[in-house]
Amino acid sequence: MSEAILAAPARSRPFLVPTLTKQCWGFMIGSSLFAIGSAPGFGTWAGTSVANLVYFVGAIFFTAAGFVQLVLSGAVSVPVSYAPGRMVRAEWLTAATQSFGTLMFNVSTTAALYARSRHAEVDYVWNPDAAGSVAFLVSANLAFVAYARTTATLWDPRRIGWWSVVVNFIGCAAFGASAVGAFVLTDGSAINGSLANGGTFVGALCFLVASLIVLPWWSRDRTARADHPATGSGGRLAQEPSGGR
Repeated sequence: MSEAILAAPARSRPFLVPTLTKQCWGFMIGSSLFAIGSAPGFGTWAGTSVANLVYFVGAIFFTAAGFVQLVLSGAVSVPVSYAPGRMVRAEWLTAATQSFGTLMFNVSTTAALYARSRHAEVDYVWNPDAAGSVAFLVSANLAFVAYARTTATLWDPRRIGWWSVVVNFIGCAAFGASAVGAFVLTDGSAINGSLANGGTFVGALCFLVASLIVLPWWSRDRTARADHPATGSGGRLAQEPSGGR
């Protein structure tokens, strides 16, 4: 996310106007639902149909947040002094790739509500899920490129934005592992159900944290406390540029 967006002053905006706050909340709600759906014992207790419904709703929030991120990512390309004269921006590529991944998760989670055969589970559930996981992995790597172009460094552990990119990468890797574990065997079962659920659970928690730590509320709270020092010393997480969530 660009520094200009992170530094923008807080003010009331119409509901449909994309903002970083809405992006963060969309990813946090979506990831929370994915974490619930994949939580140990939830599928057994609530049933597969309920778990699939939770994933379905979570994917909608993911897609909405991904679209907001794409809108906020800015121009597709910028002029450069070498051929071909323009370069696609890494930040836009990060957002576009991740947005595509969220759409694939929409297809997968929707199909999971109705799939009743191995053919349907492979073609309409697992294939889109795997495609979305690959897209997330590509996006996670591009996020490092975007961050490096913004800050001129790949190692920046003192900045919250850097941690958001790193935690997001871990989440994408966990989702990738989940897709491997969810591959459907000939008997209709997953190749490794524990890996599938565990990867989804860990990945969802990572996405939750990656968005939570760059939520604009933190920087607004810090500014307010700096203006009124008698109110306390909490909310000290600073907003930094991030190419991730």
